[in-house]
Amino acid sequence: MKDYYVHLRVWGDWACFTRPEMKVERVSYPVMTPSAARGILEAVFWEPQLCYHVAAIRLVRRGRWTSIRRNEVQSVISIRNASQWMTKPENFSAIKAGGGAPDGTQRNMLALREVEYIISAELRTTHLTNGMADSQMKYFAEFKRRAQQGKCFHRPSLGMREFAADFEWVDDPQAIMQERTAELGTNWRQPEEELGLMLYDVFSPAARTQGFRWKRLDELGSKPKNTPRFIGELAQPRACFFHARLKDSTLVCHPDEIEILEPLRS
Repeated sequence: MKDYYVHLRVWGDWACFTRPEMKVERVSYPVMTPSAARGILEAVFWEPQLCYHVAAIRLVRRGRWTSIRRNEVQSVISIRNASQWMTKPENFSAIKAGGGAPDGTQRNMLALREVEYIISAELRTTHLTNGMADSQMKYFAEFKRRAQQGKCFHRPSLGMREFAADFEWVDDPQAIMQERTAELGTNWRQPEEELGLMLYDVFSPAARTQGFRWKRLDELGSKPKNTPRFIGELAQPRACFFHARLKDSTLVCHPDEIEILEPLRS
């Protein structure tokens, strides 16, 4: 199974992995969450036939805390307004943001500056695979090729879309970890550190292995309206948490090696 582990070094100038208990002001976790790591991997390569189980996040540069005040919007543009803009732009009313604007508001953010991580994740296939045509070896080779060439479906981000991340493929994450810490003058053998309760993902790990894909128009045909428009299991958002612990600058977070805590169903 170790043959199908992907390793990616990611870094950036800004990062914010928002704690869900903070309702208004954004406050980042001190390290990257498995949910953010999964988002970076899926930005590089994703198909309905595969999913990623983040196994470890190595902390190369922790970054320093930085407080930011920025302008955000309170309103959300609707699909109806977007359609109106495409058909009758003269009747479209835009959302006005910025200082003093009716839809704008100023909020504080506690973010991280100059961070660097090494993500290790197990690539698994979902229930939507088609025999040997959709093998782990195939998707592993595709991910490695795209990562080595710097390709991605959309620009990966460090917690927030505006905090862009750079990335590169690594073959030996531990060797790169030692090399980078030596260059930075830090020690990767840090004592064990308890980080407390951390968000694991907004989806249950077991639900992601079911796979999900919207049907194409040719697959729908003239079927009844109550026919599902998707294939696979439609996973519902469901926040999961775990007790995070750093040991030797590594956050172990494979779902098979930690206890995933899910909220009780109401």
